[in-house]
Amino acid sequence: MSAHQWFVSDDPETESELDEAERAFVTVLRGRARGWRVAPAVSWVGRPEDDSSLVACAGVGDGELGWPLRVGVHLSGSTVRGDRLAHQNFYWPVQPPSALALDAGGAPEVLAALAADWFERVLRMPVVRHEWWHEGRCYAYRCLFVGDGDGWCDGYREALAPPGWRRRLRDAGTRDAGPGIRSAALGRPDRVVTLRAAPH
Repeated sequence: MSAHQWFVSDDPETESELDEAERAFVTVLRGRARGWRVAPAVSWVGRPEDDSSLVACAGVGDGELGWPLRVGVHLSGSTVRGDRLAHQNFYWPVQPPSALALDAGGAPEVLAALAADWFERVLRMPVVRHEWWHEGRCYAYRCLFVGDGDGWCDGYREALAPPGWRRRLRDAGTRDAGPGIRSAALGRPDRVVTLRAAPH
């Protein structure tokens, strides 16, 4: 059993403004999370700027500069949708949906139980960061679940890249050298860092 506090509100007003269905959802989600056998993670509940839904988020590993990579679920009425969250706007799911996506309808307590099972499964998945280095500095990285070749959070620093780097990307069919770069275009990573290990 975990003593870690899961899904704390990001703002005191969020908690006080929950409607009856949202309160039931959060109560069940938090209760189920206390029984998880996973490493603690940053997690919270909040609302996007348009107040269109209630969002429960969890970090699954450190991103660049220490920010966590995030997954989350949106509760809107009688539906819940879960997925990886966009790197640029962390309250919104990636588009198109990834292989992790959860999409379900039902009563709030049922949706919370489904969301809890989904979070637990995702939080048990190991996460790594592939890094490419040149002259002692990291110029490109990609974070991914172990076994997921697509990656889901990546970036680069062009000024640190080796000569001919853009040509190599172009020759590999990658139009953009920014987020979405293909690992195949870069070759084998120089270093693989474990961001979240599989639980024992």
